[in-house]
Amino acid sequence: MPTTPFPDSTILGYPRIGPRRELKRALESYWDGRSGLAELRATGRRLRADTWTDLRRRGLAGPVSNTFSSYDQVLDAALALGAVPARYVRDTPEDTVFAAARGADGLPPLRMTKWFDTNYHYLVPEIGPDTTFRADPGKPVAEVREARELGIETRPVLLGPVTFLLLAEAAPGAPDGFAPLDRLPDVLTAYEELLGALADEGVAWVQLDEPALVADRTPAELAATAAAYERLGGLTRRPALFVASYFGGLGEALPVLADSPVEAIGVDLVRGDVPEALPGLRDKVLVAGVVSGRDVWRTDPVAATALLDRVRGIAGQVAVATSCSLLHVPYDLAVEPDLPAELTGRLAFAAQKVDEVVALAAGTAGSVPAAPTPTRPVEPPPVVSRAPYAVRAAAQAARLGLPELPVTTIGSFPQTAELRTTRADLAAGRVGAAEYDGLIRAEIERVVRLQERLGVDVLVHGEPERNDMVQYFAEHLDGFAVTRHGWVQSYGSRCTRPPILHGDVRRAAPITVGWSTYAQSLTDRPVKGMLTGPVTIVAWSFVRTDLPLPAVVHQVADAIRGEVADLEAAGIGIVQVDEPALRELLPLRGAERAAYLDWAVAAYRQATSGAGDATQIHTHLCYSDADEILTAIDALDADVTSIESARSHGRILGEPAVRDFARGLGPGVYDIHSRRVPSTDEIVAQLRAATTALPTGRVWVNPDCGLKTRAYPEVTAALTNLVAAARTLRAG
Repeated sequence: MPTTPFPDSTILGYPRIGPRRELKRALESYWDGRSGLAELRATGRRLRADTWTDLRRRGLAGPVSNTFSSYDQVLDAALALGAVPARYVRDTPEDTVFAAARGADGLPPLRMTKWFDTNYHYLVPEIGPDTTFRADPGKPVAEVREARELGIETRPVLLGPVTFLLLAEAAPGAPDGFAPLDRLPDVLTAYEELLGALADEGVAWVQLDEPALVADRTPAELAATAAAYERLGGLTRRPALFVASYFGGLGEALPVLADSPVEAIGVDLVRGDVPEALPGLRDKVLVAGVVSGRDVWRTDPVAATALLDRVRGIAGQVAVATSCSLLHVPYDLAVEPDLPAELTGRLAFAAQKVDEVVALAAGTAGSVPAAPTPTRPVEPPPVVSRAPYAVRAAAQAARLGLPELPVTTIGSFPQTAELRTTRADLAAGRVGAAEYDGLIRAEIERVVRLQERLGVDVLVHGEPERNDMVQYFAEHLDGFAVTRHGWVQSYGSRCTRPPILHGDVRRAAPITVGWSTYAQSLTDRPVKGMLTGPVTIVAWSFVRTDLPLPAVVHQVADAIRGEVADLEAAGIGIVQVDEPALRELLPLRGAERAAYLDWAVAAYRQATSGAGDATQIHTHLCYSDADEILTAIDALDADVTSIESARSHGRILGEPAVRDFARGLGPGVYDIHSRRVPSTDEIVAQLRAATTALPTGRVWVNPDCGLKTRAYPEVTAALTNLVAAARTLRAG
């Protein structure tokens, strides 16, 4: 089939937000009406051209296209298949995507959750028995042509048909027993049309991403995979097919792909094992992912070369590649002047990882400085239990005096332009600490007074001093380094700068106590102390690999335990320790999950179990299919858990484990990732569903997540309705 050989060096994807977050600014300008669609499209075209040109300059033999997205690649796949629900369809592809992702015209958006075990979020497609699939090759073909204008031939990337359907959920109204994978034959017809259009365009190779195959798959799902690639591989009008897997080993799916008529298979050799010798691999290209796309550490060339040598004997050709898309790492280490030199020598961002791929393919890779020897390994402590919940609940009720259905928020309030500008000015030395602290105090008072006026029962200080819920703590803990431009896309226009956890973690002094006690001094209502949990701090950082992950997490838990003790000693009666990444780190293979949950729960309890009975411990989880680990969430032994529910239409309340939940639970009633303000009646209906699933005395009223990304007018309107709904139910 292929007449063009597969390149000897390639990547599976590249960052797309822009080295200086150019796409973020273009998106937000378009959404706010400050610019038009032409400007947004021009920004995307410039970013794509810059990426392709730079990859060519670095000597990469196999650049990719159709990895750029104005919001999310899974939603783009639904668009290319004509499978975006009709209620979201607008005049342009971009506006269709934005309506589905952000909501529009009073419509709530599609559900959002985590992309496998990463902190990237994708929009969940809705597929029903009557979904009509119509192939639209416009975007992948257009990007092939754009690259050709630069003299560059690319390999378009499409989300594979099996993964697309396994990630989808049944559309509202679908009959019981229906699964999106039931529609595979119809989806394959659309894929045939996409592949045909790309073949007509002269495309030599297409990459079909199938990361779902590295998770546990049933015999029926494996049979569907075999049928899918037998059908696509049997087409006479198609490019050569490269099926890429990542985030783990293919396991039982590898023989299925090896026996199919595809021409190339990608394997993650960072998180997965070297494949067994299979007869079907001898006439295929094995794309060996030996350069990690999930961390910022330089590749050990000796170890990588040894892996490549091992797989060369089992495949017809071996190509050197990244283990997954480089979407999950920052752009370029060269623009980071502030990192210590002894650390910089051990690091590689996306640009440097491309250089590593090219060097390994050419056999010219150099050496890597050794990591320093750990000086403070921490043995996981025994799980410590607080007093029984009934004892704690009585002590907390006497101390706090809260009403039924207490209203609270998750922690952050909108970050104004003035706040962001002043924080940047402080970092650049343009304003002093005293001026900055004055602004923070004023913002905290503003947030406290607003919550008092609205009738919120348990207040927060709004976190105006924090740039990010993980980076803020990293800046105050030993063992971390932070970057200036190390942005990584989380979803849409939202980016984070993951800290680099490179050494032993210690807390030299209290971090949050001053701001929390100041906020509490302004009001008689309880104000929560706000902390990020140890699992989440580690999950949302680039973590050292010279210690086992549980040992690293327990170091962080030890630091958070000290912060909880200091908040309690300062008179803070409620302390929230958030763990939104608890579900995110859940291993993709079921056999590994129990061990992970054991040490993750133990770390949380290490951080929180020192609190007295009258101190109420809260935790929070969001946008990560937390319904799958409710038993583990219950085992955290927090007095109150707030959890995303509004965005996913209350599906968590239907889980049997919710009825067994032994403590306070706040299912979110306001989706903060949409500008849509829920009505009082809508919130009342959600709360009635919650009080049907749980005793009313254990139900809390809160948004899905923090309010940092919203604006004050919509936050004020939503919280007004939220308080009114709680009062309506209290009145009977």
